[in-house]
Amino acid sequence: MNTFVKGAVLLIIVAFVGECLEFLINMVLARELGEEGLGLYMSILPTVLFVVVIASLELPISISKFVAEKEAIYHRSMLSHALRFASVCTVVFVVLAFVILPMIPVFDHYHPATPMLFIILIPIIAFSSVARGYFMGAQDMRKVAVANFLRRAGQLVLLVLVFSLFSFEVGTAIFVSLCALIATEMIVLTYLLISFYLQMNTLKKQPQAKLSGSSVRRSLLQVSLPTTGLRIFHAASFAVKPFLIKEALVRAGMIDTMAMVQYGKLAGVAFTIGFFPAFIAHSLLIVLIPAVSEAYSKGDIERLQKLLRRVMLTTFLYGIPAVYVFYFYAEPLTSLFFEDSPAAGYLQLLVPYFLFHYFVMPMQAYLIGLGLVKDAFWHAVWSTTLSFILMFVLGSRPEFGMGGIIIGMNLGAVLLTLMHYMTITKKIHLSILLRKQA
Repeated sequence: MNTFVKGAVLLIIVAFVGECLEFLINMVLARELGEEGLGLYMSILPTVLFVVVIASLELPISISKFVAEKEAIYHRSMLSHALRFASVCTVVFVVLAFVILPMIPVFDHYHPATPMLFIILIPIIAFSSVARGYFMGAQDMRKVAVANFLRRAGQLVLLVLVFSLFSFEVGTAIFVSLCALIATEMIVLTYLLISFYLQMNTLKKQPQAKLSGSSVRRSLLQVSLPTTGLRIFHAASFAVKPFLIKEALVRAGMIDTMAMVQYGKLAGVAFTIGFFPAFIAHSLLIVLIPAVSEAYSKGDIERLQKLLRRVMLTTFLYGIPAVYVFYFYAEPLTSLFFEDSPAAGYLQLLVPYFLFHYFVMPMQAYLIGLGLVKDAFWHAVWSTTLSFILMFVLGSRPEFGMGGIIIGMNLGAVLLTLMHYMTITKKIHLSILLRKQA
């Protein structure tokens, strides 16, 4: 428990700094790209996330779970097989990307070289995933924290440097912003690979036991495949969301360009502010996966119960004050991006969405650690399906518009949280009020 707390505190502190930097990054993007450019940039980000999910195959999750559950003598053998597996997957995905990406209509509105950036991203993510997964499983959260900090700090420095030296038209400025994102991932990869190489040399000097490649791949894929399916579904739904919202607003009577601007303010302003405290939830997710996996493999139900109570209390203590600030100080917060912006109203209406999202992230880590990834997947399917139906139906009505879309998002978040919570408490023998059951 002490290791869990130390790792969580370290990640939370670094993640807070990272979120502050992310806030500044989006302010720079809002200033340099303008309203329509920001909307286009935010619309392509879900596609970036989708490529990241495919390229990583959720190896950080499966490797961290393997490392947490197995003795150290097996780690070096497993990592060697994991690297070979990542290499093969990278070659396959790059070949498929060369064929598929140019055919995707999403890229028609962007610089012609944009698909190449996504292809470059694939090997970067694949190999950094192996190193990240090991450090997560070994609960060496310092290296994970440094990597997370480098991602945000590097992107901010590159954006400020480039935009202060050069001036671009909107299309080129979006492409340059994406280049900065990819370059930052390369910086993170360099740091992780150096740290990983040093760690592999250390493991080489310790007692070792050999594992077969097939057994390692089977163990990794047992976690990676369902977790990747879950992440692909989330990424795909996230990628579809901008176009669903845009289509609903157009049907409600809004012109095409204005619909894109409104989505830019929703995603680039309201989401940036509302998801700011989620750095705590994300930090809890990272440390919970190995902690829950280890406790569950040992049958330590009492520790699992104690962890859940602590996580729920922590989320409540920071989540309630956060959404209070969002609701009552929405206007001054959103004015940091654009003056007199409807994003202030969006931020207030999205308070339930953000609050329940803070609870969902650590509970998803619990489901992964307990081997309930399929449950997490079906929860996501049902909640997202209902949410999208409501978003489209209500958002298409002129009297609702963006308000109807937000209602659908809120209800989806509430449903997902409740399904996760009920499944976890049943699995570890707790009542709804987190009391022990026989």
